Amino acid sequence: MTELDHQNRCFLELRNIHKRFGGVHALRGVDMSLNAGEVYHLLGENGCGKSTVIKIMAGAHPPSEGEIILDGKAHKELTPIQSLDFGIETVYQDLSLIPNLTVMENVALSEQLVESHGSLMSKLDRPRLKETATRALSQVGLPVNHELLGSIVSELPLAIRQLIAIARAIACEARLVIMDEPTTSLTRREVENLIAVVSRLRAQHVAVLFVTHKLEECYRIGGNAIVFRDGECVAQGPIESYTRADLAELMTGRQISEKRYRKAAPSQNTLLSITGLSVPGRFNDVTFKLNKGEVLGITGLSDSGRNELALAIAGIRPAENGTIEVGGKPVSIRSSSESISAGIGYVPEDRLSEGLFLNKSIYQNEIALILRKLAGKLGILDMQKGKQIARDISENMRLNTADIELPVSALSGGNQQRVLIGRWLSINPEILVLHGPTVGVDVGSKDAIYQTIQTMAEDGMGLVIVSDDLPELLQNCDRILVMNAGDVIAELDGASTNEDEIYQAMLGSVQEGAA
Repeated sequence: MTELDHQNRCFLELRNIHKRFGGVHALRGVDMSLNAGEVYHLLGENGCGKSTVIKIMAGAHPPSEGEIILDGKAHKELTPIQSLDFGIETVYQDLSLIPNLTVMENVALSEQLVESHGSLMSKLDRPRLKETATRALSQVGLPVNHELLGSIVSELPLAIRQLIAIARAIACEARLVIMDEPTTSLTRREVENLIAVVSRLRAQHVAVLFVTHKLEECYRIGGNAIVFRDGECVAQGPIESYTRADLAELMTGRQISEKRYRKAAPSQNTLLSITGLSVPGRFNDVTFKLNKGEVLGITGLSDSGRNELALAIAGIRPAENGTIEVGGKPVSIRSSSESISAGIGYVPEDRLSEGLFLNKSIYQNEIALILRKLAGKLGILDMQKGKQIARDISENMRLNTADIELPVSALSGGNQQRVLIGRWLSINPEILVLHGPTVGVDVGSKDAIYQTIQTMAEDGMGLVIVSDDLPELLQNCDRILVMNAGDVIAELDGASTNEDEIYQAMLGSVQEGAA
């Protein structure tokens, strides 16, 4: 390629970008370029600088040093409106949707915001909002009807909100679409749809930058890998030129094998027995057992009932029919507190809005379940004891910080998830339901979480992993229950099954071993 060709194709280039937050040197001389019509996968552990660099491109952070080159013109920094005006659209990991606005307004508002240079003083062009939203929603495979367009975003499931955020990003005439963990809540079918969206964007000469931890999806999509470690860009090139082991070592600085973590066999003593559990319209007559020391996987498409089953076991959305026994004794689970009293813990799917107290410290989050135990006769908390318990939990979870006084919001996604799981170590439940335990978690944190799961199982705890991350289930589970249309339609052996067999069962086309 000649220099002239490069200039014609290169849309955005970062040159010697540094970013400092006080004493933290988050980016250290980053150089990278993004060409029109190409796909890039930005890889690295949580905290390596990925989010910082996309915020610089999106205009949310100014760089401390360096230049941003757009269409051959150098800029010291960008404002958010300038970034949008250049055609840079970003889907952040927290989606950044406006919860009290409708789907139509969330998807199409940016177009008119850019045209008014960030000041919407005049009345919104609502027919145009509808036209823009209709076009963008259809591109991501969502139904275009009055009901969805008028729905309040906060009332919709996480997977739908994820697609809405992606639709918003492609609603304008984007030249670069940045997606931060775009598939965390999507099923395999929805991921296939997103890949088709990416293909259409490439055909329109739009650059696409994925920030992701799911290497299998990177290889399926193809394109280029950009690898960050400790604030530096340590590799960039065609993704097919790297093995998964190569990428893992580049990201972490150490070798991480794609091993099956599950080794120990569970006991034959039944710990949890569920019989005929039902929520009409969600799942039907679900029956299964969980043994002491067993890791059981539950999977299915997003509408299979798997999520609702997890919420019923946790007492968040109680079942209307059926029985639950723990240790051979019937228990009533009509609330989360009754679930905890029965010895059942629950790690929610969305750690940010459902699990963590983001403005509270690490130790306050980790002792949240044992405040009564820490209170003396006068109700005064023994915080020194609480902090020691939090330090022990942090050590067991291999948390990457020595300061338990830090707010949880200051931690990377992987460390936040370790805090959330570690909270349950304070009460050692008999059963722990993990709903999407490594959503948005880097490869190094996944390794730590998987090892913790196996340690808990070896100590006799029964664990249920509700997930659509098939490699995760295969690496960790003794058995895998597959749900479809509210029914458990297959029970597969975790050591001998494979991804294709699980996926075919998820689609309802495999009935062997049905439970």
